[in-house]
Amino acid sequence: MSEATRLGVFKTYKLYVGGKFPRSESGRVYEVTDSKGKWLANAPLSSRKDARDAVVAARKAFGSWSGATAYNRGQILYRIAEMLEGRRDQFVREVADAEGLSKSKAAAVVDAAIDRWVWYAGWTDKIGQIVGGANPVAGPYFNLSTPEPTGVVTILAPQESSFLGLVSVLAPVIATGNTAIVIASEKSPLPALSLGEVLATSDLPGGVVNVLSGRTAEIATPLASHQDVNAIDLTGADDVLAKELEIAAADNLKRVLRPQPVDFSADPGTHRLTAFLETKTVWHPTGSLGASGSAY
Repeated sequence: MSEATRLGVFKTYKLYVGGKFPRSESGRVYEVTDSKGKWLANAPLSSRKDARDAVVAARKAFGSWSGATAYNRGQILYRIAEMLEGRRDQFVREVADAEGLSKSKAAAVVDAAIDRWVWYAGWTDKIGQIVGGANPVAGPYFNLSTPEPTGVVTILAPQESSFLGLVSVLAPVIATGNTAIVIASEKSPLPALSLGEVLATSDLPGGVVNVLSGRTAEIATPLASHQDVNAIDLTGADDVLAKELEIAAADNLKRVLRPQPVDFSADPGTHRLTAFLETKTVWHPTGSLGASGSAY
């Protein structure tokens, strides 16, 4: 059959929840277009039920993911970068369509996103030394502070930076042992949905990252008030929605990262790594080694 008569195979984009690829339980989809209004695909229009299912999956995965060694988490994040490198051309095309960029500029964005995964992969077993340590106390005690993950984190991905911004807010959350529910850019969800396909083949346990697409406000509202969500990153919310979600999040004292202007191409630093960490402090008596009163 010649290329002229061959029918193209259109890609069906799906959600990524619990390591699987379901359609929205509502059966709804919405049209995704490029920067010039050209139709690209139909993306799932997630419902409240999809959001609740994502919370269940994230909570189920939290114990094993937070309990894994930091070194192992780093290996898995690096594996994600490897897999993205192998699918680079696909993501260059999707980012170019989503953000109206030339192929060369989209390639630079994708390369930066891959490098960002490598950056955070290297931090997994080092952040504990930065934010933890031994505390000086008056008395015969060891006093040690260590960071622990907050838990299940909802992330409102950036609306404009559909891939580099997405990676920049997602990678530090899972690098530190949290599990995540990502609400993809409403206007440009396709790179996020394709990222789910990469995560599924990168040794990342199912449920550690869950990707939803659709109306940001519709999905975020029930997640902000959900009693089993521990924190929320409002990066992709406008001022009005951010205020509403912050009020809803107060009901169970969620940790909230407020939206602020971000240059995702700049050095990311460590502030997003520490944004969803809690500090555990342990006291332990040092004991005495003899009549001299010396201690260890």
